[in-house]
Amino acid sequence: MAGAAPEGSQFDARQFDTKMNELLSADGQDFFTSYDEVYDSFDAMGLQENLLRGIYAYGFEKPSAIQQRGIVPFCKGLDVIQQAQSGTGKTATFCSGILQQLAYELLECQALVLAPTRELAQQIEKVMRALGDYLGVKVHACVGGTSVREDQRILSSGVHVVVGTPGRVFDMLRRQSLRPDHIKMFVLDEADEMLSRGFKDQIYDIFQLLPPKIQVGVFSATMPPEALEITRKFMNKPVRILVKRDELTLEGIKQFYVNVDKEEWKLETLCDLYETLAITQSVIFVNTRRKVDWLTDKMRSRDHTVSATHGDMDQNTRDIIMREFRSGSSRVLITTDLLARGIDVQQVSLVINFDLPTQPENYLHRIGRSGRFGRKGVAINFVTKDDERMLSDIQRFYNVVIEELPANVADLL
Repeated sequence: MAGAAPEGSQFDARQFDTKMNELLSADGQDFFTSYDEVYDSFDAMGLQENLLRGIYAYGFEKPSAIQQRGIVPFCKGLDVIQQAQSGTGKTATFCSGILQQLAYELLECQALVLAPTRELAQQIEKVMRALGDYLGVKVHACVGGTSVREDQRILSSGVHVVVGTPGRVFDMLRRQSLRPDHIKMFVLDEADEMLSRGFKDQIYDIFQLLPPKIQVGVFSATMPPEALEITRKFMNKPVRILVKRDELTLEGIKQFYVNVDKEEWKLETLCDLYETLAITQSVIFVNTRRKVDWLTDKMRSRDHTVSATHGDMDQNTRDIIMREFRSGSSRVLITTDLLARGIDVQQVSLVINFDLPTQPENYLHRIGRSGRFGRKGVAINFVTKDDERMLSDIQRFYNVVIEELPANVADLL
């Protein structure tokens, strides 16, 4: 989106750069260098054979925009700030960078990754494990809501990488169950989200306990001032990699809207679509936990099979539900934004925004999932009179045109 960013959009590259440099020109030197080398294939990146095997076995063929730019500088041990939205393949970017640099014969924690939610931490753990399958990597997710004693047992038996949420990781460091002496890589994923959830002090506390010479990677969709402050305090000559919005994966996702004049007509509309939903796997987003419960009851009372998750449920229940959904035994999942970032279900080909997101940024977190890495998908937005403004904001924000839903929606899937 060269040229003027739409008004109301949060992002303008030129303003951003000026602001960044003002904030970051420490002693008058520009704080960042930008990194522009692009590698068109994984083979060209100089990765170990067994890491390449893991990458291809996972199903990647060609690196996404952020992978083309971001894997190599991380592998070289540089501090990196990578700005890209969810769904662009950044998890695999830092996982590859970490896996390339571990000393596998040393069974000590050498890399620490922090994420804002348990779901995301567990998701990163899965990717790390899968990509490192042929390397024999040992990874453990340290998250709240699980047994402290079990965490301590696994850590004492030895792992190469810990992925976790700030609270539990700090707890493990404080109890000295997680020993920091060998940690040489530290990654903050979804840094903006972590700061907005109030984890700043904990992140700082964790930093204090890590060795002074450490490689830092910060991954974030947006760069609020607090994120810049972190990069300035803890990073050494970082390189910045920016994947622009129009390179992101809304490609391959057909987007439509349905005019439902009134809120109360949404349910009928959804029920009309149910047969189509059940052919494939679908995720339905609503804006509140209460609405998840309400919609789930309504759908079930009409004999439609649906699963539901939201943040009020305990971790165990959420895990079971997600497992059912991933295995395909339940085909329709109703959920809130909280979990948008943790859902990476390969087969999801339809996303319904029963409620439009309250923030344009969240639109991508929701639907940028269904067509990840070139897979096709369809997104359908329910739009009431009150939503028209948000719909036009979203179209401006992402520079896309969202058309009215045609009658033959089933043929698109």
